[in-house]
Amino acid sequence: MRGRMMERPLLVSSLIEHAGRVHRGREVVGRTATGGTHRGTWGEVRARAKHLAGALEARGIRRGDRLGTLAWNTHRHLEVYYAVSGMGAVCHTLNPRLHPSQLVYILNHAADRVLFVDPPFVPLVEAVADQISVETYVVLGGAGEVPDSSLPGLVAYEELVAEHDGAYDWPPLDEHDAASLCYTSGTTGHPKGALFSHRSTVLHAYGAIQPDIFGLGRADAVLPIVPMFHANAWGLPYAAAAVGSKVVFPGPRLDPEGLTEQLVDEEVTMCAGVPSVFIPLLRHWRERGVAKPPALRMMLLGGTAPPRSLIEAIEDLGIEFRHAWGMTELSPLGSTHRLTPEERAEPVRDRSRHHVKQGRPPFGVELRIVSEDGAPLPHDGVAFGELQVRGPWVVDGYYRDETPSRTADGWFPTGDVATVDETFCMQITDRTKDLIKSGGEWISSIDVENAAMGHPGISMAAVIGVPHERWGERPLLVAVASSDPPPTKESVLEHLGDSLAKWQLPDEVIFVDTLPMGATGKVQKTKLREQYPGA
Repeated sequence: MRGRMMERPLLVSSLIEHAGRVHRGREVVGRTATGGTHRGTWGEVRARAKHLAGALEARGIRRGDRLGTLAWNTHRHLEVYYAVSGMGAVCHTLNPRLHPSQLVYILNHAADRVLFVDPPFVPLVEAVADQISVETYVVLGGAGEVPDSSLPGLVAYEELVAEHDGAYDWPPLDEHDAASLCYTSGTTGHPKGALFSHRSTVLHAYGAIQPDIFGLGRADAVLPIVPMFHANAWGLPYAAAAVGSKVVFPGPRLDPEGLTEQLVDEEVTMCAGVPSVFIPLLRHWRERGVAKPPALRMMLLGGTAPPRSLIEAIEDLGIEFRHAWGMTELSPLGSTHRLTPEERAEPVRDRSRHHVKQGRPPFGVELRIVSEDGAPLPHDGVAFGELQVRGPWVVDGYYRDETPSRTADGWFPTGDVATVDETFCMQITDRTKDLIKSGGEWISSIDVENAAMGHPGISMAAVIGVPHERWGERPLLVAVASSDPPPTKESVLEHLGDSLAKWQLPDEVIFVDTLPMGATGKVQKTKLREQYPGA
């Protein structure tokens, strides 16, 4: 027997319709790519997205066409998100930090017909234009912001928006149609495309706004520091529309001064980003004697495991730290950790041991850990194995790739190694490729890194395994010093010995000026392995 309920498809256009009608006066503000400031509303985003969708349709863009973006977090980028997906095309975000050869591969693999480009990125596109088949380039600005360029089909965004009167009705789409496309950098070989559907995007927004996840509401002001080209800014542009949160865009300014200004002036209540952004931000506050932004209640960190020293610094300020884990293939939300009342009652230094965990999955995500032969492992907080996930916003394969990406029984292998305790709280212990096997024992590079970043003289650290004649592999610690001169090897090893067994201690400690960082703010351990093949 079927229920007697209306069948309404879950569409991205329904999110912007809701935000633009119910929350039409809530602000969408921020910096533009050229340094200006924009102040608008969700109602204006909805109206301008309809102008853009109508203009694109009049220019021959059809359902299923891929349209790329090479842009910072701005109001115009948000309008593109909703216009492109809402009209039935596919919004494909590209990372401007990638090597030009990777951009060429991704653009050609996606076969983008249109590319929306922030003015500063026009030279980057010009350098590869003869290697890609984009038909139309749209510079995200007014006519006066379009640089002289030889790019074919070049048009200013504001002129394109003005080509249509805005009398546009979102088409009725199948909720399983593709809405957006993101390529993951977490793979070997060529990047792979995660093709999100309307249904998965809307369900992900529902999951994200749960109180124990992002905990967003209409009264919030959200600063997505995580780029909109990184897994759709963790779904924040959709989650904020669902509840009508004010959105504050940083544009290209991710420096501590610029972020602090927005956090204070726009009364931001929640911000989200990777640890490499927050480490210098809190250092800036400490060195300049800057007080905590008055309205800021929560910082959401993800992308890579944050050091306990950063967690404690955030909580010392009276800001709730919340740890998130996910992957592009998960849209990207997989889990978050919000302290229980009992854990929050502990002193800051004690409760940070809970914070380093990646937490529990929201409704919509199932997870398990398995042994090397694929057998499920117990959730006792001790057994560790490969983390696998499944759910309605988890990919079942990659775009234009017929290679199976699921296990025979329908789970997606994440490549992460984790434990799960009896309360279903998950903690990543490493990536399968980053575990160090020394003398038959496994050493977690993450454990050593977290311990190292607790040293007062170390600001960032990475651990890799290097070959050893007797033990097979031994850990090497590569660190960035926060003091001049840097700490001695002996002081670092003594500090690590407080929390690690002797056999887990690195054989060598190397100090460098900077660590090689990837396009998504993660340390590139492949480059470290190339630099120190046998150190």
